[in-house]
Amino acid sequence: MPGEFSLIDWIRQQTLASPAVPVGIGDDAALLMITPGEELLVTTDMLMDGRHFRVSETAPELIGRKAMAVNLSDIAAMAGRPLAAFVSWALPRSGGRALAEGLFHGLHQMAQEYGVSIAGGDTNSWDGPLVINVTLIGETVQGRRVLRSAAQPGDQIYVTGPLGGSLTHRHLTFTPRLQAARELAQRVDLHAMLDLSDGVASDLRHILRASDVGATLIAEQIPVHSDVSPKLTAPLRIQHALTDGEDFELLFTAPAISPEVLIQLRDLSVDCYSIGTIRSAPGCTLRLGGQEGPLPVGGWEHSID
Repeated sequence: MPGEFSLIDWIRQQTLASPAVPVGIGDDAALLMITPGEELLVTTDMLMDGRHFRVSETAPELIGRKAMAVNLSDIAAMAGRPLAAFVSWALPRSGGRALAEGLFHGLHQMAQEYGVSIAGGDTNSWDGPLVINVTLIGETVQGRRVLRSAAQPGDQIYVTGPLGGSLTHRHLTFTPRLQAARELAQRVDLHAMLDLSDGVASDLRHILRASDVGATLIAEQIPVHSDVSPKLTAPLRIQHALTDGEDFELLFTAPAISPEVLIQLRDLSVDCYSIGTIRSAPGCTLRLGGQEGPLPVGGWEHSID
């Protein structure tokens, strides 16, 4: 009866050699070649059936695609270059092989699109639901670090696309903003950046804490995605944009970008929306209809007792 090693052999046959990974699947550890002068970037995300997707309702290829894409988005948030991925999964004992092949097709397609080698991982089976974890290795570009901790008072706060309503389907099909991050790093004085996985109302606070600053958001400037029902009132649509999460757009702070640079970026398919300002006073406020109050607490956070 085919088992784990048969699946691993099948995966190895699907992967191609990469200059960045001279030794990949098949040995005790992979070997990676890093560009001299650059620094390693390492990110990992675990996705679970019933929490991040539903196997009963979602094609395995889309699940695999998302598992790779969320990690690519983290590398984009560092303005980095992805190199190699390591995939570990706990497969349901029943139907696990067919599920794994579908997952791999989605993972592999995303990896190929962004020049990533799938260089290893681990396979288990059990009587529980699907769990899939991807660890992605990347490197900085031209030795430049873009962190969460360098936002400065006076910076504008930007996002790279409309927000909200992603759980209708877009959380499975979004495009990691690697190209946008590269263009921004070349044309903009990036101070702080992250990707919006949990929603602006949650994720922006990570930058504020790390940089020891505050912020004011302007509700009318927040781009709301068309996936958010137009039948809702304007305040409710803005609330969805701030709290739904899983948009995976980039949120960054920088000195005000000139109209000329904004046009250049738009010509390169990078849309930047200014949604507020970094200030020295702590806290985060939302200006709506001429009134200003605390930014509501929202967004996603796992509950752990």
